This record gives sequence, structure tokens and C-alpha cells, in this order.
Amino acid sequence: MSPRHLSPALAFAVAAAGIGLFSIMDAFMKSLVLGLGVYNALVWRTGLSTLFGGAAWIASGRPRPSPSALRLHGLRGGITAAMALLFFWGLARVPMAQAISLAYIAPLLALLLGALFLHERVGRRVVTASLVAIAGVGVILAGQRSAALPPGAFEGAVAILASAVLYAVNLVVARVQAQAARPAEIAFLQSAIVTAILACAAPWLAVLPPSGEWWKIAVAAALGTSSLFLLAWAYAHGETGYLATTEYTSFVYAAALGWLVFGEHVQPTTLAGAAIIVGACFYAARRRDIAQSAIEQAA
Repeated sequence: MSPRHLSPALAFAVAAAGIGLFSIMDAFMKSLVLGLGVYNALVWRTGLSTLFGGAAWIASGRPRPSPSALRLHGLRGGITAAMALLFFWGLARVPMAQAISLAYIAPLLALLLGALFLHERVGRRVVTASLVAIAGVGVILAGQRSAALPPGAFEGAVAILASAVLYAVNLVVARVQAQAARPAEIAFLQSAIVTAILACAAPWLAVLPPSGEWWKIAVAAALGTSSLFLLAWAYAHGETGYLATTEYTSFVYAAALGWLVFGEHVQPTTLAGAAIIVGACFYAARRRDIAQSAIEQAA
């Protein structure tokens, strides 16, 4: 099926599937970070992801990236490396549902950045929604102060908020990148570049994981590569602001996996704050021109 006949709803469904796989990977990564530390969990996972992505790239005919695509790969790789280190460091210190809730400011920021850099339409709704979303973040952080959370939880929340800012930039770059490169190329080169950046610290930080941890690393790598592939395809066929709303499906995964795997309970303030942020994002994104723009773009 050619891009001309693709429905925006299909791109949305593919993006949601990518977010689902990425959310499951988060649970594996939290376990790995608790056991290995954030650096070793990330460098070994991205290293295996590079092998998986490389196999997909070879199977697709090894398309040679253009100079402009290479610049985008390098830019997104650098952003992703910093974003991942901050997020997974924070994830090890706060409950999964809370971490995901705080990260929900990213789609709103992506709307603002999409308007600034990609000339996607944005208006008064986004400004209003942004202020409401900030209030939602305040509710989550206020609940954190009164709850019995492990040491470093507040610092972890701050790290996740910083990661969310970088993730918003990442979403916009992903939209441009998806127009310049194929999904297999993106999945391979992004993992390779992030691994190369992290490997610079390997002489001082790298430690070979215990044998019992390798299956988790392999599963996390496979999930991460598959998620990258699906999201790259989706962002090649849909608008940034429209697809960014798929991020909200991750709360269900985070709450369920946090409870089943780590025994984490969702605080009422986390639910309230997440509801405020998600409501604000939907208020900002519910514009007729978003779906219409995606349709026109596909045509």
C-alpha cells in the first residue's frame, strides 16, 4: 500500500503498538538498572539493539543514508543518549506509573516545537493546556512529597522531567528523520550512534553483566528495536502532534507492570495529576486541522 492511500488511523495504531513495546521494555530496563546501574544496563541493551537493527538494515538492502539523513541520525542519537540516561536513572528511583505520568508533558512540548520548527498549526489552546499540564505535574510532585517513597525519588522525578523535554525535541526530530530515511535505517543507525556515544565511557564504567541478566538485555534490545521500527514507520505517515497522543497508552502498561513486577501501588495524586496532564494534552490536540493535515500530507 502506498503512502498515498494510508489512513492517519493506521499510522496512529502502529505508533500505539510501538509505544506498547517500548513500555514493556521500560519494565525490563528498570530491573536491569536496579541490578547493573544505568550505564551498563543502557550500553549493553543498545549494543544488542545495534546488532538486531543491523540485521534488519541488511535485510532491507543496506540503503546508504544521504548526508542530510546522517546529520539527522547523529542529532537524534545524541538527544536519545542524554534522554535515555536521564529517564532510566529516574525510573530506578520512582514508581513506573509516576515516571510515565511526568513524561506526559512531552507531547504538549512536541506540539509547541512542531509549530516552531515544522510549521504545524498551534494556537491559544496549546498555551492554555500547557499551563494546566504544569498544574498536573505540580499535583504529582506534591503527592510525592507526602508519600513514603525511597531515597532519591525527588531527584529521580526531576531527571524524568528533564528527559521529557529532550523527548519532545526527539519527537520533532523523528518526524523530520522519518521523511529522510527508511525505518530499518533509523532503527539501526540510532542504536549504533547511541552505543558509540555511551562506549566513550566504557574504559571507566563498563562491566560485563552476570550471565543471568543477559536474557533481560536481549529481550529489552528486541523490544527497543521493534518499537523504533514501528514508530519510524508511523512518523513517516502521520503528523507529530497527532501521533504524540499515543504516548498516553503507556500509563496502563506502567501501572500494571509496576504493580505486577515491582509491587508498586499507584498513588491517588499520580492518577489525578496524570488525568489533568492527559486532559490538557487532548484539549490541545483536539483540532480538526490535525487529522485533516495528516490526511492531506498522506495524499
